[in-house]
Amino acid sequence: MTQDLIRQLFPARSPEAPDALTDADLLALYSAADRSVPRVRANFINSIDGSATAGGLSGRLGAPADKRVFDLQRQVCDVVLVGAGTVRAEGYGAMRLAPDAAAWRVANGFAEHPTFAIVSASLNLDPASGVFAQAPVRPIVLTVASAGASRRRALSEVADVIDCGETWVEPAQLLAALTARGLLQVHCEGGPSLLGSLVAVDVLDELSLTISPALEGGAGPRIVSSVGGTIDLQPMLLDHVLLAGSMLLTKYSRSAPR
Repeated sequence: MTQDLIRQLFPARSPEAPDALTDADLLALYSAADRSVPRVRANFINSIDGSATAGGLSGRLGAPADKRVFDLQRQVCDVVLVGAGTVRAEGYGAMRLAPDAAAWRVANGFAEHPTFAIVSASLNLDPASGVFAQAPVRPIVLTVASAGASRRRALSEVADVIDCGETWVEPAQLLAALTARGLLQVHCEGGPSLLGSLVAVDVLDELSLTISPALEGGAGPRIVSSVGGTIDLQPMLLDHVLLAGSMLLTKYSRSAPR
């Protein structure tokens, strides 16, 4: 399909290179240079006018090319990190990759499937849902010490429930908990509040941002929701720009080590 054909605009490829990028090309673009170094990446989409959703869902802004890159980014991480609100709104299921992707991961030194880590201070999650019942790897729920005891007991049957703060999930404790389990390559898929917490404490290393060629009209949220207060601008470096039809797929990295 034409809209699935992905070309690289920046940096420019050699004149001899094929026009369309293969999955192997894309995996090389999104893979960490050194997987032993902890790295936090976020993947988001927004409309031309800056909305992170259309009709309340980010998926409505996407297209086959965006979905293709979305899936490939899961292929090169240790853990997929998502806020519970996004899990509910977007209808997440179990974090199970396609057989060819799982085989690639094993051949390249990853676990067969990434771990699914869900952030929830309230523990408002259904332990009987497919997210847990069909998970190929026991999920992690990152919560707070003050969360309800009954919900904690129920979720502890199907997931590892880890406290990362007293009343709110603190990003430093969250990342320390993942690192302690050898989950160094973190891939965050939302939502805006979770991304806002990562940006607020300056732990985001990389942002993959797709710009959907549509106008949403101003009703939707931004990709980042402020957690209060103001922060200094955090400069980022442009790594690449890809084109699929009229959709742009960009990747930025932090300009200085943390």
